[in-house]
This record gives sequence, C-alpha cells and structure tokens, in this order.
Amino acid sequence: MSSVTKSRRQVRLSRKLGLALTPKAVKHFEKRPYPPGEHGRARRRTESDYAVRLREKQRLRAQYALREKQLLKVYENARKHPGLTGEVMVEDLETRLDAIVLRAGFGRTILQARQAVTHRHILVDGKIVDRPSFRVKPGQTIQVKPKSQATTPFQVAAAGAHRDVLPALPGYLDVNLEKLSATLTRAPKRAEVPVTCEVQLVVEFYAR
Repeated sequence: MSSVTKSRRQVRLSRKLGLALTPKAVKHFEKRPYPPGEHGRARRRTESDYAVRLREKQRLRAQYALREKQLLKVYENARKHPGLTGEVMVEDLETRLDAIVLRAGFGRTILQARQAVTHRHILVDGKIVDRPSFRVKPGQTIQVKPKSQATTPFQVAAAGAHRDVLPALPGYLDVNLEKLSATLTRAPKRAEVPVTCEVQLVVEFYAR
C-alpha cells in the first residue's frame, strides 16, 4: 500500500471517529468536520449505548494503530492489575516502543514510528529492538541508531519538525532531540497521556 493511500485512509478514519489521527488529518478535519460519505453532513441520529462504546473502543485502537486482538489482550491484562482498568490500559499502551518513538518526536505519526522500529532504526539501552509492542520500562533509554541518524527522515526529526505538530511532550519523557534520544523517566499516568478516549466506555464495551 502506498504512503498516499495510507494517508487517505487515515484521514477518512479520522473523520469517521471524530478526531485527527495525523497532522495531515487536522487540516482535512478543519475543512470537513463531519463523517465521510454522502450522509456525513446529516445530523447524527441518537446513538445506542453500544454504538457509543464501540466508537470509543475504535478511537483507542486507531490512536495506537492496533488490531482488535491486540487491544483485547491489553484489556484482559489490565483487568488483572490494581487500579481503574481503563486507565491501566492506556498507561500500558503508552509504554509501547512505537508510542514512545512517536511521543519523543522521532516520527510524525504512529505508523511512521512503528516503521522506524520494524526497520531496525531504534535502540533500547544500546540494543536494536524491532518489536513495536516492546514495553519500555522506566529508566530505559531509546535512541535512533547512529547510522540511521544521518538519514533525511531522522535529520528532519532532529530539527524538531515532528515535535512542532505533535501534542506537548508528556512529563514522563526526557528527550534530547539533537541526539535523537529519549528516556522514560517514570510510568505514564492516564491524565497526562495525549490520547482522546473515554476509557471507561472501552472497558464497558469489553465487559458487556
């Protein structure tokens, strides 16, 4: 699938879910703040509780670009931990390597960040990790490997081009953009994770 096709799909999904999933989608969303399709402009009819919960679940999935099976597994794991299940889910997802790469500004979108990981550009404590689902632990440092830092995409990232269009850097990350390095200083807290989602509705969806 071409990058243009992927971009169009992300814009369409953004409009469907009512939130911008990429910086490019923000511009399209401003022009067309309604769902896609011929009935997109029509007033949204009263939704069922199921439809509302489903949309929140899809929103969470889309922001981390997960498959349904992956998100269900995160929910099942979160249920076993103390605390509010929905908050535990987001706090867990936020420690994924691809999410950390995105938040640090080394990629512009979650898909770009994931590609950086799978293409073996990212080191965790000096060792290559190519699994986007790898959970980064507090105290661990991620870095773009030295050989990759010289390439154009990462030079653009080091100049701050991605950070400029991303949400404010969360407090649990210490980032050195020039060195394309970031340390997870502590576990994320739901309130500071830049994710748009009513997590309790996601929990209710799975608990039904």
